[in-house]
Amino acid sequence: MPRQKRSTLDSTVEVHSVKVDCAVTSRFAHTVITSMTLNKANISQEIFFEMDLPKTAFITNFTMEIDGQVYVGEVKEKGKAKKEYQKAVSMGRTAGLVKASGRKMEKFSVSVNIAAKSNVTFVLTHEELLQRKLGNYEFMSRLKLKQLVQEFQIVVNIYEPQGILFVDAHATFLSNELLPLVEKTVTEKKAHILFSPTMEQQRKCPSCDGTLIDGDFIIKYDVNHATNLGEIQIINGYFVHFFAPPNLERVPTNVVFVIDRSGSMYGIKMQQTREAMQAILGDLQEEDYFAIVEFDDIINSWKETLTKATKENLVEAVKYVQTLTSRGGTDINGGLLKGVQMLMRDKAEKRVPERSIDMIILLTDGMPNSGETDPRRINDNIHAVNGGNMSLFSLGFGNGVEYNFLDTLSQHNKGIARRIFEGSDATLQLKGFFEEVSSPLLSQVDLRYPSNAVDFLTTNHFSQLFNGSEIVVAGRLIDNNLDNFIVEVYGQGFEKDFKVQGQTTALDWGTIYPDEGYIFGDFTERLWAYLTIQQLLEKSKKGSNEEKVNATARALEMSLKYSFVTPLTSMVVIKPETEDGKNSTQIADKLTEAERQRSDQGYPVSRSNYNYMPSMPPSYSVDGDPHFIIELPDRNDALCFNINDKPGTIFTLVKDTKSGILVNGQIIGDKQIPVDGKIYTYFWRFGIIQRTLGVKLEVNTKSIIGSQDGKRIKLQWSNSTSLKGDGMDIILIKDRSITITLKNSVKFVILLHKVWKNHPYHRDYLGFYTLDTHILSPSVHGLLGQFYHGIKYEVTNLRPGEVPEKPDATMHVKGQELTVTRGWQRDFRRDVKNGENVPCWFIHNNGTGIIDGDAKDYIVSGLFQST
Repeated sequence: MPRQKRSTLDSTVEVHSVKVDCAVTSRFAHTVITSMTLNKANISQEIFFEMDLPKTAFITNFTMEIDGQVYVGEVKEKGKAKKEYQKAVSMGRTAGLVKASGRKMEKFSVSVNIAAKSNVTFVLTHEELLQRKLGNYEFMSRLKLKQLVQEFQIVVNIYEPQGILFVDAHATFLSNELLPLVEKTVTEKKAHILFSPTMEQQRKCPSCDGTLIDGDFIIKYDVNHATNLGEIQIINGYFVHFFAPPNLERVPTNVVFVIDRSGSMYGIKMQQTREAMQAILGDLQEEDYFAIVEFDDIINSWKETLTKATKENLVEAVKYVQTLTSRGGTDINGGLLKGVQMLMRDKAEKRVPERSIDMIILLTDGMPNSGETDPRRINDNIHAVNGGNMSLFSLGFGNGVEYNFLDTLSQHNKGIARRIFEGSDATLQLKGFFEEVSSPLLSQVDLRYPSNAVDFLTTNHFSQLFNGSEIVVAGRLIDNNLDNFIVEVYGQGFEKDFKVQGQTTALDWGTIYPDEGYIFGDFTERLWAYLTIQQLLEKSKKGSNEEKVNATARALEMSLKYSFVTPLTSMVVIKPETEDGKNSTQIADKLTEAERQRSDQGYPVSRSNYNYMPSMPPSYSVDGDPHFIIELPDRNDALCFNINDKPGTIFTLVKDTKSGILVNGQIIGDKQIPVDGKIYTYFWRFGIIQRTLGVKLEVNTKSIIGSQDGKRIKLQWSNSTSLKGDGMDIILIKDRSITITLKNSVKFVILLHKVWKNHPYHRDYLGFYTLDTHILSPSVHGLLGQFYHGIKYEVTNLRPGEVPEKPDATMHVKGQELTVTRGWQRDFRRDVKNGENVPCWFIHNNGTGIIDGDAKDYIVSGLFQST
């Protein structure tokens, strides 16, 4: 909703009108949000327009009208939009963007400078195909008005030729007084919903200026699903086929629950998992078979075969689930292989019904760090063993999970991934997902159309049809001759195969809706385009490189043709910024689920070369064995290298003689040489000096010891505390991290990695991260410090490397050509246990070629020595 810049008085900006106008035509929702705002001040000021829209929607248009002049957003390929944005940033201009906003929404934000006594009208349009879940379609509009509005209105018209079964309209902000204001008119094939409270009715209380309109306005409805063939609609040369046959018997399921019980599941996550499993087990039908596999770095199972879901067995299973406790590492590969092998063996030995559907439900909150840890190899392993015979549904619990990994894993194994958000309702989220997939009606569903009658068909083969859902197929007619348009549907049902066929006829929309036929136009074509792009984006994640490239290219082509803002495109808005006539560029992107997760975490949304988000402050870190990571968000890239030396060596990480800052770190080795013979080293203590502030601090794996101006401090990792001083602030989080902020200067974050005290090889170690480094002087140096003010390089000649998923390339840097490898390292700031993958270019041989001089040049004689 429109708002003004922070420093301006509320009374100088008036949001005069807000209107949400939605037409849902055969599940395809076209929504237009229009808002007019007045600048009542005697000076110009910046007005912000913010609107939440469903994450499943594509923005299709955005315009601003200012003093009679219209500024229209243009959808462009993301790379071109990025260049325009970077040019604007280099000239000091501002930018608008789309951010994650809760679980279901994204926040579109744009700003404009409005002259005194002027107004601006914002118009945002988005489109989406409403998906049927648990027996209904849902339209949602999130409204956060901030202030009372003279003209406020929500209008939703639903047109469903199949016939409307029910319509329910409600809102999270509706009180008993406002509820009667929702006008709902439902006829056989049309529904009209209107909500238009006056300014007085919007008030929180009679004497309040605050508004009640702050929340979600939700409409749920369903249509008549009367025929086994489904409903086919044809308009302007495109068809759409909705398939949700009534009265089918449920097919029994064989389900293996593979549950992460690693240490990061400790506490509320494990408690919610136990509660959810108790509820889910209660939803199993007696004809189902199930198994429970739990994993940390050891794999266990309740029983070695699947068990029939009798009341007695379910009672026993619930008791077992209540004993699950968290500990150890995360061997996802081992847990999944165990589940797949149990299903395959029981199927082969006919312990489960022949006509049944096999599925695995994985619940995890982290990345694999035990057993096989390479995500690509895990994917290959599971796909090879599974062979496409069962569906894998992956549930990623919390923000520490690597969603891209789970998404790819499920895509390759006939399933889907879903994020489970941390919160009090996580149990309900888990249970709700299982309800969606627990009642399959058909498997191996094929929808067939005459090859000489249609082309550009969307996906027409589906692994399952679940109760309460719907299959949607769309395509283009080669000609409008419907005489031979025979539709056939095949599937495997409970006791017999499902087969139905019939001839379709085009509906006469003008007859069904005689007064409104003009509004429908090309909705079937846009529905087809929307569905095609969604499916191409999914295909771009799997298959051969050529298939991925082709799917991406076609999705981009269609996104541009139909003006959809997708993960491959951006909406570019050129607008007047100031009264002197200078313009600025703003862009809006579409987030993938993985990017939404990073946005939720407060990180730069993308670290790949293929996606773009605005510039963020870089981070420089060293963690692990020891891995140096140089993040460069302005290039959407990162560099990494290792430094290997004998245990006990002390390196200078940061040295800034001008500001008086010195940071040294000492490495430690494993307790003994592991069986693979490789010597691993880690940083175990750091010395930090700020001479001008009189700060001296040692952080090691046992304690924190320091002094400032003669005052000594000693802190233990076993306690949480915070200290504020004249020159230094400290925040210590028990057994996790310490944040050290030097006055008006750099910030250091040191993480504690605790290892099982009886581990045969490894010891506790530390990770070191630096922020706000731009404050330091240009002369700063050290293994990390030399990169604080950026580094110039180019990467060319991408080519296959020794490992297929880690290509090599040539890096041009500091007058040299280096062979570098695309890989990844871990950033542990959000998840100390598992970390998050950071894609980076790996520089070999102790960073030779990218660091100044040789690694040995950075060795010093003592923890607080500069030489």
